[in-house]
Formats: sequence, structure tokens, C-alpha cells
Amino acid sequence: MRDLAGGFGHLLAGQRWVFRNGRWLGFGLLPGLLALVLYAGALVGLGYGADDLTAWATPFADGWGSPWLGLFRGFLTALVFCLGLFVAVITFTAVTLLIGQPFYESLSEQVDRSVGGDAPESGLPLARELWISARDSIKVLVRVLLYGILLFALGFIPVVGQTVIPAIGFCVSGFFLTEELTAVALQRREVELKDRLALLRGRRAMALGFGVPLVLAFLVPLVAVFLMPGAVAGATLMVRELRGEDEEQAAGDGAEEPDGAPQQGYPAQPYQQSPYQQSPYAAPQGGSAAPGPYAAGPQYPAPQQNPYAQQPPRHPGGGAAGGHGPASHPYR
Repeated sequence: MRDLAGGFGHLLAGQRWVFRNGRWLGFGLLPGLLALVLYAGALVGLGYGADDLTAWATPFADGWGSPWLGLFRGFLTALVFCLGLFVAVITFTAVTLLIGQPFYESLSEQVDRSVGGDAPESGLPLARELWISARDSIKVLVRVLLYGILLFALGFIPVVGQTVIPAIGFCVSGFFLTEELTAVALQRREVELKDRLALLRGRRAMALGFGVPLVLAFLVPLVAVFLMPGAVAGATLMVRELRGEDEEQAAGDGAEEPDGAPQQGYPAQPYQQSPYQQSPYAAPQGGSAAPGPYAAGPQYPAPQQNPYAQQPPRHPGGGAAGGHGPASHPYR
């Protein structure tokens, strides 16, 4: 459920991004409008010709009586139109992306830059990119048609064909629609189709949470045109999560500086190893270099002996001159 909600969250985030950047929304409407005109004409033609198609495909029912012939062919006509609508929903994205390839690629790069990450570029010429996109879209379309034929056959099962099978059809459509939208960002990262499918299968719930709401919205006329730019932006955001690019960027921003290197934003400190450095005026230890002029402190003359501190000669009376003996004083 977390991945399911995460896919829907990326879809909403992409829509918010393009509405905050109105210039990209305006340019993104042009390819969608052109594709809408083409598909509207195709669906109108299918609606008018579906009766003839079912009558041509079921000649064995020509002899059936009323009302069984009308009910049978009417049911098949509705199924044919639903199958055409199913294919139109899937291929609409591919055709729109093919028409607006240069624009949607630039939009995807801008989304990458806006979140603070790198914007990978394929470096291929436009013609080569269009060829790769068309080739991969045809491969996806073949897969969709195979699933569509299988689901069409299962639709004849009573009850299950009218309840479970349509739900499975929406899930299949949502998955491949997500593949088409994420292909814009993944092709710039040089990820091949098989790897793209494997990446989405690994997070299938997220792919369905992104694609199934789009399939339901695309059933409403004109809605697909307005949602396409935001869908490309949201698919780019989802690709970043699927490939873990946001986590790598966060880890790179929070990485510690190597030992001994100053931290970013701060000047190199003078006391990297110890806050206490040996004084430049201290006497050298264990060396033979001559000390500085103040290494041993200020120099003073050697102290001289006091001349008056010498012992005076002794007098014949036995006392020392200047002493306190009985004969030492001259007037005694």
C-alpha cells in the first residue's frame, strides 16, 4: 500500500510542478492537442464501422433469428469499440511523446535540475532518439495487444468477464502507460526497454498507483491533453526514486570531509593537531642547534664578590677588627 500511495503521490507532485511552471504546461499542450485530434477521428471512424466489422467477422450468425442475432453482434460491437478505446489509451501516450519528443525530454531534464540533481543526457541525435522511442513503443504495443486479445477472450466468461477482467485490463493499461511515461527519463539514462520493464516489475504497486489513475482520467475527453506534461514530470520524479538517485544525492551532501581537511564553509584552524603549541622562544630539547638570543632569558653580568665582605685581619689582641671581643675596640 505504501508503494501504491507513493505512485499516486508522484503523479500529483508532477502536476503541481507543471502548474508552478506555467510555461512548460503551455508548450506541453500542443503535442497532446494534435494527438487528440488524430485519435478522435480514429475512434469516430471505428464507431461507425464497428457494426460492419462484426458482421464481416461472424458470417456464421447470419441465419440466427431475432433477438439473438442483434444481441450477439451488438455485444461484439461494444467489445470491439472497448478494445479500440483500450488500445487508444495505451498508444495515445506513445504517439504524444513521439510528437513532442524534444519538448518532453527538455521538460524531464528541467525537473531533474529543479530537485537539485544531475540531468543526464543521452547525447544522441534527435533522429536516433525518435527511432529508439518508436521502436520501443511498437514493442510495448505488441505486448499490449497480446494482453488485449487474451482479456477480450476472457470477457466472454459470465460474471467474471464483466467484473474481474475489466479491472485487470485497467491494471495492465496502467502498467504499460507508466512504462511509456518513465521511458522519457530512463532513455536519457540509457536504460534499455527490458531493464525498464524489470525496474517497474520490481515496484509494481508504485507503477500501478501512478498509471491506473491516469488511465481512468484519460477516458474523459481532453483530460489526457492537460495531464500529459504533469505526467511526464511525475514520471521523472518516480524514476529518481526507483533508481535511488535521491538517496545517493542526500548521502553525498551529508558525507564527512576527509581527515585533516577543513570543513566546508570554515577556514582552516591554526591548531589542527593540538590547541597548545610549543613556544617559539622555548629552549630546544635534545638538539644541537644554537639557541636563540632569548632562549635562556636575558643576559646579565656575572655577580662580583663584595669587597667589604672579606674578613679583616686579626689584631694582636686576639679580636677581629670590627668584632665585639674585649680588645677589638680601639678605645678600650
